[in-house]
Amino acid sequence: MTDTSPLGRTQRGRRGTSSDPDDLTAIRLRRLNRWQAEGLREDVADLYVESSHPAAGTAHSSREAFLHRLTGDVRRPGFAMLVAERATLFGCVFGFPLRRDGSWWRGLLGPLPRDVEQLTASGHVFAVTDVVVAPHEQGLVLGRRLQERLLDDHRASLGATLVPRSDIRSLAAFRSWGWHEVGDVHRPPGTALLRALVLPLGRAPAATSGRGLPAGTRRPEL
Repeated sequence: MTDTSPLGRTQRGRRGTSSDPDDLTAIRLRRLNRWQAEGLREDVADLYVESSHPAAGTAHSSREAFLHRLTGDVRRPGFAMLVAERATLFGCVFGFPLRRDGSWWRGLLGPLPRDVEQLTASGHVFAVTDVVVAPHEQGLVLGRRLQERLLDDHRASLGATLVPRSDIRSLAAFRSWGWHEVGDVHRPPGTALLRALVLPLGRAPAATSGRGLPAGTRRPEL
């Protein structure tokens, strides 16, 4: 996910430490197909380790787990990746459209909000499975830009993501981007409890009502 700590020297060299709000204007966003994504997987994994700051001694296992997730996602129908580049890889977001059968929500503890169920069945929900941004003062800004561009490119009415409940930093980042929690997901065996979040699109941020979507959520044209 995203780290907002100041940039230091990394294995790809110093990216720059300017806190100027215009510091990100030179960054270029580029869409990748699945074959291009496969070719960039090692660089993306390096960036993931750099941004996630795994506990001492776990960097290798964390990197391998990320690569395993990425490999699985690349094979899904409709997979898409968007990268942010300047002189080097600066950020990345990827995901895929949810299947209409609702299998993404398997293991949800409690009822799925009706609006979310309807949007899923209509094929208008896109899963954002990872947002990876280099440590930078403007990291949250770039993370928001990446995910919004990816969802807009796919004309999604709703974004969906799953975050381990123990990953407090990532949960805080998604909440700051306007994502709303709809419940916990348990996918045994031996998996961590996940927090399911959704991002209604095409509206100004609004308060939620119960477990449904905020008022003003854009409805798909069925």
